[in-house]
Amino acid sequence: MRPPVSVPTLSRRAKFVIGAIAVLLVLFTAIGTLTNFYVDYLWFDETGYTEVFWTELQTRALLFAVAGVATGGATALAIYLAYRFRPTFRPMSLEQQNLERYRQSLEPRRALVVSAVAVVVGLFAGFTAQSSWQTWLTFRNSTDFGRSDPQFGIDLSFFVFDYPFYRLLLGFGFAIVLLALVGSALTHYLFGGLRLQTPGQKLTSAAMVQLSVLLGLFVLLKAVAYWLDRYGVVYSDRGQLFTGASYTDVNALLPAKTILVFAAAFCAVAFFANVVVRNLRLPAAALVLLLLSSLVIGVAYPAIVQQFVVKPSADQRESDYISRAIGATRDAYGLTDEDVEYVDYAQSDTGETADTDAVQETIQAALQDDSGTIRNARLLDPNVLSATFTARQQIRNIYGFPEKLDIDRYTLPDPATGQPVTRDYVVAVRELDSESLSENQSSWINRHTVYTHGNGFVAAPANQVVDLAAGQEGGVPNFTTLDLPTRGNIEIDEDRSRIYYGELLQDRGEDVYSVVGAPQGEEPREFDRPEDGDSDEGQINNTYDGEGGVSIGSFFRQLTFAIHYRERNFLLSGAVNDSSRVLYVRDPRDRVEKAAPFLEVDGDPYPAVIDGKITWILDGYTTSDSYPYAEFMELREAATDALTGQGTTALPEEQFNYIRNSVKATVDAYDGTVTLYAWDEEDPVLQTYMKAFPGVIHPRDDMSDELISHVRYPEDLFKLQRDILTRYHVSDPQDFYQNNDRWQVPDDPTQNTDEAQPPYYILAQRPGDEDATFQLTSALNAFRRENLSSFISASSDPDPDVYGTIQVLRLPGNTPFLGPSQVQQSFNTYDDVARDLTLFRSADSQPVFGNLLTLPIGEDGLLYVQPLYVQGTGTNSFPLLRRVLVNYGDAVGYAPTLEEALEQIFGSAAVDVGTDGGGTEPEPEPPATESPSPGTPTTAPPTGGGGTGSTPEIDAAVGAINSALQALADAQRNGDFAGQGQALEDLQAAVDAYQAAQDAADGGN
Repeated sequence: MRPPVSVPTLSRRAKFVIGAIAVLLVLFTAIGTLTNFYVDYLWFDETGYTEVFWTELQTRALLFAVAGVATGGATALAIYLAYRFRPTFRPMSLEQQNLERYRQSLEPRRALVVSAVAVVVGLFAGFTAQSSWQTWLTFRNSTDFGRSDPQFGIDLSFFVFDYPFYRLLLGFGFAIVLLALVGSALTHYLFGGLRLQTPGQKLTSAAMVQLSVLLGLFVLLKAVAYWLDRYGVVYSDRGQLFTGASYTDVNALLPAKTILVFAAAFCAVAFFANVVVRNLRLPAAALVLLLLSSLVIGVAYPAIVQQFVVKPSADQRESDYISRAIGATRDAYGLTDEDVEYVDYAQSDTGETADTDAVQETIQAALQDDSGTIRNARLLDPNVLSATFTARQQIRNIYGFPEKLDIDRYTLPDPATGQPVTRDYVVAVRELDSESLSENQSSWINRHTVYTHGNGFVAAPANQVVDLAAGQEGGVPNFTTLDLPTRGNIEIDEDRSRIYYGELLQDRGEDVYSVVGAPQGEEPREFDRPEDGDSDEGQINNTYDGEGGVSIGSFFRQLTFAIHYRERNFLLSGAVNDSSRVLYVRDPRDRVEKAAPFLEVDGDPYPAVIDGKITWILDGYTTSDSYPYAEFMELREAATDALTGQGTTALPEEQFNYIRNSVKATVDAYDGTVTLYAWDEEDPVLQTYMKAFPGVIHPRDDMSDELISHVRYPEDLFKLQRDILTRYHVSDPQDFYQNNDRWQVPDDPTQNTDEAQPPYYILAQRPGDEDATFQLTSALNAFRRENLSSFISASSDPDPDVYGTIQVLRLPGNTPFLGPSQVQQSFNTYDDVARDLTLFRSADSQPVFGNLLTLPIGEDGLLYVQPLYVQGTGTNSFPLLRRVLVNYGDAVGYAPTLEEALEQIFGSAAVDVGTDGGGTEPEPEPPATESPSPGTPTTAPPTGGGGTGSTPEIDAAVGAINSALQALADAQRNGDFAGQGQALEDLQAAVDAYQAAQDAADGGN
């Protein structure tokens, strides 16, 4: 025989080293966890939301403890009982001999093994349960909806708040019984109570009793599951085209589930009876009966009813249940008849509307209305002009603007009349762009203590651009609030113009913290703004004196943040002192999500000036995935459009079937103060969370009138609702089933994509309204057709009776109204446009189509307006507005200004837009071919134009035109704006000289 192989053992020193390493790893993990926990608490303490912190923590801890103790304790108890009642003597079989060595190994350590199993199982269950803290809180604080389910007659709160918790309990019940069953079976097998391969009796009496009881409990839980399954039919997708209980569910599945409840209960009784009978035949027969019943009654019978009763006449059989689904889905997404106004809207003659007296009168009235739709037609596309804002208002490289600017409205005195006028503005704040810092600006000191904030608010009227006549470059936004220090028509307190909390304070997706504050009398170190051109101050620095951030004056706090951020400079740098505060979690959306974890927050915060302070405004949604009969949606998927690409990535990939814009939130851009307001105070889900987190959400009455004047209808919710409306605007169940009159969201025609066209904020007058209001709009096509079927708008009017009302203009289906893609095609193929697009697409420039707006005019007209920008191909180039395209019926207008484009369609007699409505003044143009430089020709007109012979004056004028064109092209390539302005003036003079010479030549003939 070979000698046994010796297994090397570790020396005491090696064991000590390994033990020390393990202790250090545990210690470092514990320190890191506790540090993160403490930093988290400090943030909640700073913002005043400790109620949220402690409520969530206590709820998680409670669920963790209850689930962990219940699961781990039940499993340990089952194992203990199986061991306690193990057989004293076991038959000597090969199976038992093989198990003996395991028994000998476990016997001395059985208490440790059982404890370890209980701890592991308990931890796993606890971690699983604590994530359902909101389910418990909503169950405990549930609020009635005041509406009953049509099938069971139960208040909807049962399905939204109670049913999910009962399902959670049931799931843990199954898990506990299964783990106990597995633990018992393994223990009985290991210690001889269960013998699989030994001849004779397979189960001892003790093993049979314990396993019978556990199996009986499992089947009893199955009976409860069958009972709850009855209520689960309200989420059924058997109907395919709709959600909720179908004909088969109600008439076949519900009776089957009721029968299976009793069958499972009988099977459970059979298992419990086996404690006395101790014969497996009875429970085995009952179990077989249950399995057969579930297959025949629960699966086969409903399938037969669906196939042979429902399918041959589904539109009739499912009619009542489709009506339920339509009503519930509309209610779940805020689209009931009280929320949506349907208006039959139609043009009288799409082919010749531009020539009819009625249309002329309508257009004339619209044009003369100072606050009407046409005068407020938006020419600035906030999704295009970020580069233009950056080029004109960046000031320093450390500042930046987001890729997507925002639209808001302000009521300000009109410069001409002094009367207050409401206009929509493209707005943005000049934020600190952490990712734009140069290499020498990226040291820890600079990044975290010097460059700490942005500064200033920028706004430009959405329907205006700078006039060429003003001596500046045309086509750029007419900034009315601008520069540093901020000046303009929107008044901002200079001390509150600084942006310490914003959207661009990110570094590769991570929050960028700043250390601010300094002892009184110390020289400021935070870069605030460059030198003032009217003084000799030089660069101006600032010391933060707001209430935002967490004080880190003590050594313990500094050590805490040094560990948290893994940054020793918190301990070593002189920039960190007794007066220092650290600002973190600085993105407005992140702050609201952290303060209100029960909300889904809209992906597009926007800045507004409220009481002289820059404030971020956000929309918070309460959602549920348990609303009966309502169709399920995914918020991120629904928010996807041509601008978001893969959707609003900030939104979750979670299904839900109920949503309300229940909260308006604000974040102060200077001190980070987060305030939550109950916007939809009738929402039962919000009321439930307000019970769970008392005092966290302020009543709507606490909102100032100025703040309310800037709230707007949220874009992501609107996208979701328009998607629902494409199907659920139909009320007749058979039309719904047959997809009659279905709509679809059109693809964005301004980009080469099959993604949805985004909705647009506009200031326009709805049909039937006296004044223009701020609203969010979208056109909808016929299903799988490019013709327009409807136009929807959601009002942002601050009047509580008007805000949020959705108007749907339904167009007649038998008239081929042009949809957005067809209008874009008509633009692209228009001779003048096609020629200019070819010229604009050059080595030095490219055309950029702005948003294609659909504007209702009067009671039966739709006007399309689209700005056309031209952008250079250079690194620092930016778009300039050069043309405006207009469509009405089949007519197309194309000109440098909106006024001229409208004249081409309606004639000059009907058009008198004025300086507000036209955007730019007409650019000087000789009678010549359009050029890649918008508004200027590439070649001079031929000598002797108009059939006359050449004269020295004409030749001289042509030469001057060519010289001016060359100078203009050189100035554009060099980015010389002053040179471009001078060249345009020279070009205008040359064109005037050419025209005078031409007139003289014609007169001589």
